[in-house]
Amino acid sequence: MGNEHGIHTIDTGFVRQQFDAAYLVVDGDRAAFIDCGTNYAVPRMMAALDAAGLTPQHVDWLILTHVHLDHAGGAGELIAQLPNAKLVVHPRGARHMIDPSQLWAGASAVYGEAVMDETYGRLRPVPAERVVEAPDGHIVPLGNRPLLCIETPGHAKHHIAIYDEKANVCFTGDTFGLSYRELDTHKGAFIIPTTSPVQFDPEALHDSIDRLLAMKPEAMYLTHYGRVEQVERLAAELHLQIEAMLELACAADGKPDRHEVLKASLADLYASRAEAHGCLQGRDAMEALVLGMDITLNAQGLEVWLDNERRRSA
Repeated sequence: MGNEHGIHTIDTGFVRQQFDAAYLVVDGDRAAFIDCGTNYAVPRMMAALDAAGLTPQHVDWLILTHVHLDHAGGAGELIAQLPNAKLVVHPRGARHMIDPSQLWAGASAVYGEAVMDETYGRLRPVPAERVVEAPDGHIVPLGNRPLLCIETPGHAKHHIAIYDEKANVCFTGDTFGLSYRELDTHKGAFIIPTTSPVQFDPEALHDSIDRLLAMKPEAMYLTHYGRVEQVERLAAELHLQIEAMLELACAADGKPDRHEVLKASLADLYASRAEAHGCLQGRDAMEALVLGMDITLNAQGLEVWLDNERRRSA
């Protein structure tokens, strides 16, 4: 799926259809990928290139919003198939692309080696000479089209978003939340914030959302999932929900079944907001079919935040 600005949305096939997106941005005969999914997405990335009438030699850049494996797990395999491309990543993420052993070990400790192999495939290192660090304000030249890297912490400390001035859009990774097409209604897109299990920082996330909004983009391209418009409305909803999620986390804190209580209260929050938005799925169907994984991850991220806050105040 492409548009008049040479932006092609690629479904990486991770988890389910229309869950995890990567992007191909084309300017003339030069191209850049933004995020790449897992190893198993590499054939889809190459197919998108072919469908755009381009070859691997036409790709100059693979830009990562951050190094979480659903965005970046296939980076080493993809770069190996792109002879001219360099990988662009936040300075905090660069070492994990050059030596992904720590990423693998951390995720394996949670999920187990067998699940990691099946879900992501083994992580292939990216040669250090092909890695470009992108601090805030770094510009990636794509033909005659500058792509501006904006530091956007909150979901992760090593997160960047990419502003494409030509198309007047932002590629937001996970900073601008999650919006699945199954939950679209006549009112437009439905959106929720995404925490992360280890680095969620609500104040930084508020600030990052505002930074993106200040660019006055006409649309945001989310990894989960695709293009959304009405960006001011969606930003306001994200801000409200971040605060609501913090209140629910504080209410659940101290309970012996904190994780389950928090998951249930988050599901209630999202279901009530979805119903007000005109979604017809109902709470159970929404949780089972669309948001179940995200509710669990958001609960984990909020719990890590709670524990960090307690340590800071001790």
